[in-house]
Amino acid sequence: MSIRALHSAASGMSSLQFNLDTIANNLANAGTTAFKRSRTNFEDIYYQQLKLPGQLNQQSLATAIGIQVGTGSRVQGTQLNFEQGSLLSTNADLDIAITGDGFFQVTDGNSILYTRAGNFARNSQGQIVMASADRGYLLEPQIVIPQDATNVSVSPDGIVTIQQPNQLPQQVGTITLAKFVNPTGLLQIGENLYRESQASGTPLLANPGGIEGIGSLRQRFLESSNVDPATELVDLIKTQRNFELNGQVVQAADQTLQLITNLRRF
Repeated sequence: MSIRALHSAASGMSSLQFNLDTIANNLANAGTTAFKRSRTNFEDIYYQQLKLPGQLNQQSLATAIGIQVGTGSRVQGTQLNFEQGSLLSTNADLDIAITGDGFFQVTDGNSILYTRAGNFARNSQGQIVMASADRGYLLEPQIVIPQDATNVSVSPDGIVTIQQPNQLPQQVGTITLAKFVNPTGLLQIGENLYRESQASGTPLLANPGGIEGIGSLRQRFLESSNVDPATELVDLIKTQRNFELNGQVVQAADQTLQLITNLRRF
């Protein structure tokens, strides 16, 4: 029995350690543009059935309950929270926030990736890119801003218009958004990017405001992280205390095993 307690407590400590890692990552990205926090979900694992519910007793009556003992817990999965982050004014022409469920499309040259981070810039060819620490990801479909453009305007429905010297304003492209039936199934690959997966489903593409829920655009704003440091710190304290309690169970089970071993010597 003490061996079972050791296993249960050890599995609990392993699960809680994983939760600490998740909380640490959330807090580390509290200032990351459009970051979405993750939640660790747990589940109990295999149960030993010592007596089945409904088993007949000595009086041939069905028992109301059985004797079952679990063997611990494990991580069921990590679930992304796509709650909208607050919008921060930046006054930068190519800072664009999404108010809704949509994603910007960008490309690495080989495949289409998805992001909520709208901190865009122009590369040396005038193409709109999402810059990362390592490279620039081209906005898809591609939009080019001429070098002599004096003003860039992005409408709520994604129309990009520029002003050039001695010319009338002209449209140079439209930003298209993607929406997923299950965004929590997207694969996180870092650099504020997501990749489509079998769990997320294929994206539905539309202009901002084109379909219900996909959202509209806000130029000169960025979406902030949806991490609430106060909530994360509360979860951190709860996880630490549960970890300590499991450690006490391990210690108690170990002491019990030692006592049983000593008793068997007599």
